[in-house]
Amino acid sequence: MTFMTTNIHRDLPSAREDEPRILGLFAHPDDETFCAGATFAKYAAQGVETMAVSATRGQAGQIRDAGVATRRTLAEVREREMRLACQRLGIQHVECLDYLDGALQEADREQLVGDLIHIMRAFRPTTVITFGPDGGYGHPDHIAISEATTDAWDRAGDPCQFPGQIEDGLRPYTPSALDYAYFPPHRMQLLDRLVRWIVASPQHFKGDGAFIQALLAMSEEASMLRYTSDHYEVGWFPPGSYVVEQGEASTTLYLILSGEADAIHEHEDGALETLERLGPGQFFGVRGLAEARPHYAHIVARSGVTCLVFAPAAPTKFVGRGQGAHITLGQEQLAPIEEVIGDATARIDGAEYVDQKIAALSAYRSQYPLQPDTLPRALLLEMFGIEYFVQARPCRGVEAEIVRAMAKSR
Repeated sequence: MTFMTTNIHRDLPSAREDEPRILGLFAHPDDETFCAGATFAKYAAQGVETMAVSATRGQAGQIRDAGVATRRTLAEVREREMRLACQRLGIQHVECLDYLDGALQEADREQLVGDLIHIMRAFRPTTVITFGPDGGYGHPDHIAISEATTDAWDRAGDPCQFPGQIEDGLRPYTPSALDYAYFPPHRMQLLDRLVRWIVASPQHFKGDGAFIQALLAMSEEASMLRYTSDHYEVGWFPPGSYVVEQGEASTTLYLILSGEADAIHEHEDGALETLERLGPGQFFGVRGLAEARPHYAHIVARSGVTCLVFAPAAPTKFVGRGQGAHITLGQEQLAPIEEVIGDATARIDGAEYVDQKIAALSAYRSQYPLQPDTLPRALLLEMFGIEYFVQARPCRGVEAEIVRAMAKSR
């Protein structure tokens, strides 16, 4: 059986096993940034040699910017984006294998494991990072790379495994540790942080198209990776319909994506006064925001209005409307953040490197229409400042930092 030989190994310096090295093995370009971007940046800044590998070139991913890529060019574009992202993180070595995106579970498993063992034996990392058995949020490709990486870690030190590599001069090698990227469920609510930011911002904040795109993309990723606990959805409201009624104890935050709505105050004598017209990029809802704006009024769709809707919990079908009713069941007082690390054995404080992580994410123009300064930094810091890992090999006690597992190399 023939195994792929990746070009990166020809450029690697001779490995010194007394020096720490971090190797990330992932399924797609951008996985390295979401899973461990701040960790890579932190240790690269300390002189640790780092390498990121994607098993695929991301050719089955979404194209969120048609001006950046087509389906025909996407693989080339995403590989180029990965190299730029890794450069921004300080990762010295980058490689994309050529397995088919979206079909990694169907790939020849023995060939994939052989390729990963080849990389481990050539780069000789002290710590290997990949997804956990759940793939972060159940993605089949993520699960496949987790299984293959774990298998490769277990077999890379055995000279009887893939002896052709030994004949080519690669020595058997077992890294000191294998760590799974871990995403503990957070109680942080994005809507709460957005409300606090909006209230503190200029009175008539209106996000532009870039802001709307960035918030949509980040809401999707934050929800999948459990960075936030909100329920979010895109809702459409027909012309003339009430989105929020005056006096309702709303715990829901709305961002208008398209269309217009009127904020109408109903006086005690029944007279109606239009306070202002709301359009794309403007927020409404949530009692604290309404009283600060002043949107403590009916919000009525003037044309068909599409909104990005954040709520503390999924709405039920039988929630009453009007004053005294909750249009979204959930906590009236949003709970403070409580860090729940669950099974994590490593907690990496990457707060100083969040800007690099966001800059790396913004390199993926085909996937995330994000500029580093589009969203509030405090919000990004709270979402992405800490990264968690579970040490899978060997089984050990809690570690405060990954480099403790890198102190000695086999």
